[in-house]
Amino acid sequence: MKKVEAIIKPFKLEEVKDALSEVGVEGMTVSEVKGFGRQKGHTEIYRGSEYTVDFLPKVKLEIVLSDDRAELAVAAIVKAAKTGKIGDGKVFVLPVEQAIRIRTDEHGEQAV
Repeated sequence: MKKVEAIIKPFKLEEVKDALSEVGVEGMTVSEVKGFGRQKGHTEIYRGSEYTVDFLPKVKLEIVLSDDRAELAVAAIVKAAKTGKIGDGKVFVLPVEQAIRIRTDEHGEQAV
């Protein structure tokens, strides 16, 4: 099993969700997060004073999938989230040792 974590721009969430649904992803966890990468935030002017916004709003998706479906999900995320501009985000794929569904006590891929 694999855990796919994606950090994307908030306005791309619906497109990514629809793209994942098309490849058969049935569930995910979505969190509103803040962060920055190479762009290092940006400056804004408020009431005549300039200040730096270090952390930009992002959305983090977390999905646990079988190994064979993880590549499809990653491809769908990348295609749907891409704008071609700086700050599009990142996708991370991590191994998952075990998953347990609390309600039914199912283990492994059956729990996902």
